[in-house]
This record gives sequence, structure tokens and C-alpha cells, in this order.
Amino acid sequence: MSESKFQHIRHKPPVELTTPRPLIIACSPLRSNVNLSTIMRTAGCCGVSEVIATGNAKVNPKIARDGAEEVKLTVKRTLVPVLKKLKADGYKLVGLEQTTNSSGLGDYQFPHKCVLVIGSEREGLGQDSLDLLDAVVEIPVWGLPFSYNVATATSMCLYQYCVQYPAG
Repeated sequence: MSESKFQHIRHKPPVELTTPRPLIIACSPLRSNVNLSTIMRTAGCCGVSEVIATGNAKVNPKIARDGAEEVKLTVKRTLVPVLKKLKADGYKLVGLEQTTNSSGLGDYQFPHKCVLVIGSEREGLGQDSLDLLDAVVEIPVWGLPFSYNVATATSMCLYQYCVQYPAG
């Protein structure tokens, strides 16, 4: 039997962050608790400490896994007052949406201290939220449908942020 140069290690410990990530996820009311639960799981994997959800937000702990315990979930009634407060606290607001002047995710440099603002599954971000944003990123699509699932798109953005700021 030959020895492999690759050894299978299941569930390696997470990479240690040198500082907490100054990144918050803020979500418009999501229709599916599966999407919010998936976002919570991804937030946990990426070392994000807080998700702010609006509307009737509920997390399924079986889907969110450790993210349900490791990530603080704050639920608010509406998004605009939350965004105004975070902006006043010095956060840059970066929307994930397809707009006329949005930047492609692969070319975008995230501000270190920012809020990733996520729209709802069908309507995306409303104009009242878009008007508050400092920047908007979009993920190119090469086929149909015209956009990615909200939890998938959020995961892609979080990964890109982590690549840009691997230490926290």
C-alpha cells in the first residue's frame, strides 16, 4: 500500500483572528428562514460577530449550526433606521445588489469597517436603503436565473471580504 502525501483531516480548527472583524451583516426582511439560517452559518465560519435581521426573522439551529450560538442575531422592525445609526457610528455601508453603478465583486476593495447590506429574495434592496449606501457590489451572472440565491450571494461576498482581510 502506498503512502499518500495528503492526509485526510476532518474539521480542522478555525484560523485564529488577530482582531475581531469590523463587519456586520444587515438584512432586509427575508422570506425564507433557511436563507437567514445559512447566512448565520456562513457568518460564523467567516468570524463575523453580528447579523442584524429585520422583519419576522427566525433561525433554524440545525441549518445555522454553530453560527446560531457564535453569531449575535439582532432583530429590528425595519432596516433604514439601523443603517442610519451604523453609518453615524462610522461604518461604511456596502449593498449587495445589481444597480446601474454597482462594482463587480471581483474588482471591489471592501472598507475594513463596513456593513454588508443584503436585500430580500425577490425585491432586493429598496430605494430608501440604496440612498444610504456608500457603495454597491454585484456578482456577475453568466446564465439564468439573473441572480444568485441571497444566502449564496452573501456567502460569496463574505468570502471575498475574508480574502481581503484574512487576519480580522
